[in-house]
Amino acid sequence: MSRSTGRAVVGAPLEHQDGKGAHWMHESNDERTSTATSGATRPALEPASRTEGTERPAIERLSPRLAELGPRLVRRLTRNFHDGSLVVRDELGTFHAGEGLPIIEVEVHDLRTYAAILRYGSEGLGESYIAGWWDCEDIAGLVALLVRNLEPMVSMLDRFGAAVSGPWSALQRLKVPTLHRDRKNVQAHYDLPGELFELMLDETMSYSCAVFEHPGQTLGDAQRAKLDRLCQKLELTEDDHLLEIGTGWGGLAIHAASNYGCRVTTTTISDAQRHVAQQRIDEAGLSDRIEVLGVDYRSLDGVYDKLVSVEMIEAVDWRLYETFFRTCRRLVRPDGLVAIQAITIADRSFERAKHHDDFIRRQVFPGGCLPSISALNAAMVASTDFVLRDVDDIGLHYVETLRRWRARFEDSWPTMESFGFDDRFHRLWRLYLAYCEGAFAERHISDVQLVLSGPEHRPALRARPV
Repeated sequence: MSRSTGRAVVGAPLEHQDGKGAHWMHESNDERTSTATSGATRPALEPASRTEGTERPAIERLSPRLAELGPRLVRRLTRNFHDGSLVVRDELGTFHAGEGLPIIEVEVHDLRTYAAILRYGSEGLGESYIAGWWDCEDIAGLVALLVRNLEPMVSMLDRFGAAVSGPWSALQRLKVPTLHRDRKNVQAHYDLPGELFELMLDETMSYSCAVFEHPGQTLGDAQRAKLDRLCQKLELTEDDHLLEIGTGWGGLAIHAASNYGCRVTTTTISDAQRHVAQQRIDEAGLSDRIEVLGVDYRSLDGVYDKLVSVEMIEAVDWRLYETFFRTCRRLVRPDGLVAIQAITIADRSFERAKHHDDFIRRQVFPGGCLPSISALNAAMVASTDFVLRDVDDIGLHYVETLRRWRARFEDSWPTMESFGFDDRFHRLWRLYLAYCEGAFAERHISDVQLVLSGPEHRPALRARPV
C-alpha cells in the first residue's frame, strides 16, 4: 500500500476491486511501542475522497422506498449462504444466514444499512459503518464470509463487465488522468499527518506487504526480509545505480544503500513522504548515496542499472499502464533488471473493477486501480521489449501484515486522538485495514513481486548441486 507514485493497499472485495501470513504469528507488546514523535494538534480529518469534490456521501442519497424494503431484500439475498454463518441483530429481531463456522455476528443500529449495501455495494457498506449504522467485532471475518458466499454473483458481474468493457474502455481512454490529478490523489492519502503512519508502521516505515519467514518474526524483520528479496532479485551490487519509483518513507532506499552498497535515486510526489524520507536518509548518514526527488515518474530522465517500484503501480490508472512500462524501459539499461511489487486483482475481475468506484477507491485511495497480472503483462509486451523473468506471489503474507498494522493502530488510538484524529477517522481506518485483510485472506486480491529484464540481460550461470 505504499503509493506515492510512490506506493499503494488495496482494493475491494464484494462487487469490485479491490497480506496473509500464518495464524500462529504473534507480536510482542514491546514491538508495538510507538516510534512516533510528539507533534502539534491536528484538525479532525475527512476521508481521502473529500478532496475529489463536494458530492454528498452515497448513503445520504438513499430512496425512502429502498430503505423500507432493504431489510426484507437482504434477508432473501442471504438465504443461499452456506459457507460460514452470519447472525444479524437489528430492531426487527435476529436473522441467521448460512451454516457452520465461522460464526460472524453483526449489530445493525440503523435499518438504512441494508439499503445502503443494496444500492451502493462496498461503498454503501463502508459509508454506513463510518456513520455508525452497524458494528461487528470481526470485520475481516465478515468480509471473508461475504466474499465466499457472494462468489456466484461476483462471477456473473465479472462476465458482464468483461462483455461490455471493450466499447466502454475505448471511450474512457479519451479521458487520460493528468499529472495534477495524480499528485492530488496521492497526497490525499500520503500527506495525512505523519503521526498516523509512525504509530501504525514498524521502524522501517514500510507500508507494503511484509514476508514472514518463521514463527514469531517481528514486523520489522519481516519487512526487511521483503526488502532483501527484492534487492536479491535485482542482483544489486555496489556498482549499481538503482532507481526507485515511489519512495514511501525511504525504507527501501536506505536498506539497499546500507546493505548492498549501491547508489539510489528515488522519487515521490508526496511532499510529506519526501520530507520524512530525506530526514531519515540524513540521519542514517546516507545522503551521499541516496538522492530523493519530487518528480512524477513520467518526468524522470537518465539511464539506470536497475529499477524497483513497490506497491506504487496501484496509483497508476489502467489507461497509463503502457506509459508506465515504456517509461521504465527508457530509464533502464538494455541489460538491466526491474522489480515491481504490486497488489493485484484476479484476471477475470479486472475489466469490471477498473471501471468501478468501490469503498477503498472512494474513501481511502482516490484514483486507485488494482491491476491484474495479465493486464500488466499485456501492457509490458505491447509497449516494451522487457521479458518477464519471475513471478512470486507473496499475497498470503498480507493478512498477517495487515493484522499487525491494525493491532498497532488500535493500540495507538488514544495517542492518535490527542493529535486530532476523530471517531469517524477511527472507524474509516479500522474498516479499511480489516476489509483488506479479509479480501487477502480469501485470495480475492493478492500481492506479487515481478522481475523483468532488458533484452540484453544475461544472468550469471550458477552451478547446481549434483
